[in-house]
Amino acid sequence: MTDATRQRLDHLSPAASRLGAVFAHPKRLAVICVVLLTGLGWLYLGLLIGEMGGPAGGFGPGMAVLDYLPRAWAALCSPTFGVSLMPEGAWGASGFALVALMWGAMTLAMMLPSAAPMIFTYAEIADTAAQKHEKVVSPFVLTAGYAAVWFGFAAAATLAQYALTRAALLNPSMASASGLFSGAVFLVAGVYQFSALKHACLRQCRSPFPFFFTNWQTTPRGVFRLGIKQGLFCLGCCWAMMLVMFAVGIMNVVWMVALGVLMTIEKMTVTNRLTYAIGVAAIAAGSAFVVFAVLAHLPGTAN
Repeated sequence: MTDATRQRLDHLSPAASRLGAVFAHPKRLAVICVVLLTGLGWLYLGLLIGEMGGPAGGFGPGMAVLDYLPRAWAALCSPTFGVSLMPEGAWGASGFALVALMWGAMTLAMMLPSAAPMIFTYAEIADTAAQKHEKVVSPFVLTAGYAAVWFGFAAAATLAQYALTRAALLNPSMASASGLFSGAVFLVAGVYQFSALKHACLRQCRSPFPFFFTNWQTTPRGVFRLGIKQGLFCLGCCWAMMLVMFAVGIMNVVWMVALGVLMTIEKMTVTNRLTYAIGVAAIAAGSAFVVFAVLAHLPGTAN
């Protein structure tokens, strides 16, 4: 904290002074921002899953494990969260809004942890600039720009979910109803892992310091734009892996965690081994889905 900032906080109460000191440090604020928003995203998703009830296995592969866990938290949440997540029949405005909110929470829960190194890098540079009495903008603004991109993805995913539901490719539990569809999603995700665009965006995600150093901004509008650009890099890196949720079940929290961890580690590694391994695994899974779906429709194999 600079001497000027300390002087501005001296007249406050001890509690207010401590709070002001936290907000005076961009890196501390960045940590609070990431933890708070990620936590809110997971909390909201947990409330939704608890409210939906029924066997968890119906939400996609791996979710059956939740059937063996205590469900008291679900009962506790139900009285205050008594709305059905999946709109019945034709979607109205409230149905679209509810599903969009679900996707928005999912993007916060899954993508913000992977963006934490980028946000912390900005905050460290801002801390250094603040110590030199230079003007800096809160990392909240950067995070807002980043989140805006993924909220745009959430809106597009909502429309995609509506179309897939109308086409009977998603069942009422929001899990895939077609092996061929699941296979196609995995194949797209796997092939994209080897694309030039994927690796160009991944390089930007792995090394945010040069980007901030050469594009530094000192106005909220400028920093918001930096967040948008970083969000676009992240979207270009991870959109295909996010689409895997359509294949494994949109409310499949097991896969949410797994994909979120993989995307975070992928951005923190310096080699492409994990990226290629994910691609190979996704292509293998997609091929298996397609083969089994085709075999299931061959004469004499219906049973």
